[in-house]
Amino acid sequence: MARILTQEGLKKLQDELEDRKIRVRQEIAAAIKEAKEQGDLSENAEYSEAKHQQNENETRIMELEAMLKEATIVEKTTGSSEIRIGSSVVLDCEGKEMKFTIVGTNEVDPTKGLISGDSPFGSALMGRSKGDNVTIDVPAGKLKCVVTLVA
Repeated sequence: MARILTQEGLKKLQDELEDRKIRVRQEIAAAIKEAKEQGDLSENAEYSEAKHQQNENETRIMELEAMLKEATIVEKTTGSSEIRIGSSVVLDCEGKEMKFTIVGTNEVDPTKGLISGDSPFGSALMGRSKGDNVTIDVPAGKLKCVVTLVA
């Protein structure tokens, strides 16, 4: 299954992978070494915790490598009037301005305005253009919006 990523999302995953392979591995190795120096490992909580962290880190490294291997990079298209992955969008929703960037599912961060094209909100916007009226299903009911900008 291909994972859709923007260039920014690709860079973020690559940076995390590099950090985990270098800095995090070194920190965990130091913690394991320190715990071993304390003696009896069978009753050493620090050693058990460090080994647990090592396992979680190696699992995440494998996940990141798989994500990067399966990644399909979507380039931002300047001048496109249609909303797609990578588009930045400004909406007027019942008098309130809302700004989003449509991203792949691995890049979602609603606090930063990054929403998935697969989410109910994102899928309602996909393929739309500036000036389009969009009705979006939200928990409180239906939200009526107008696309005011696509970049």
